[in-house]
Amino acid sequence: MKLIVMTSFGFALFACSGRDNNGAADTAFAALQLRGETAMGVNQYTSQHVFEPLPDGGRIVLQRQEPDSAGEAAIRAHMREISASFSKGDFAVPGFVHATGNVPGTAAMKRLKTEISYAPRDLPNGAEVLISTKNPEAVSAIHEFLAFQRMDHRAGMHAGDPPSTP
Repeated sequence: MKLIVMTSFGFALFACSGRDNNGAADTAFAALQLRGETAMGVNQYTSQHVFEPLPDGGRIVLQRQEPDSAGEAAIRAHMREISASFSKGDFAVPGFVHATGNVPGTAAMKRLKTEISYAPRDLPNGAEVLISTKNPEAVSAIHEFLAFQRMDHRAGMHAGDPPSTP
């Protein structure tokens, strides 16, 4: 009887320890999603991000998964706002969303701000920001920034990619 109780306790402890680790990751992701909703004005679970590196920079895409005129308007306004902020070297919004003062790539993007252009463009169900430069160091920084965003948001690299999982 003692062996059965101890074995049961061991299985329960093992199962709970796995939940704690996944729960912490899920809790951190849920917090990121909540900060994202605060910053972007739309539910992150019903929207899709894409962070795509391109030879001359990259693009950030945010679209509602289903047609939603209010959500689409919020996304379009957000993309225009971050385009203007990023052009000035202001990366406070990604810092807030990701709860860090050091979002990868942004130090170089801030330093090279005059060599990088940000162009918002409306898309069906949302918008995108095209990021371009002729400076190879800036391209590397943009790619680093997009890779971090893609990982932290569990997003795809191309439109239509399924979201990644941790």
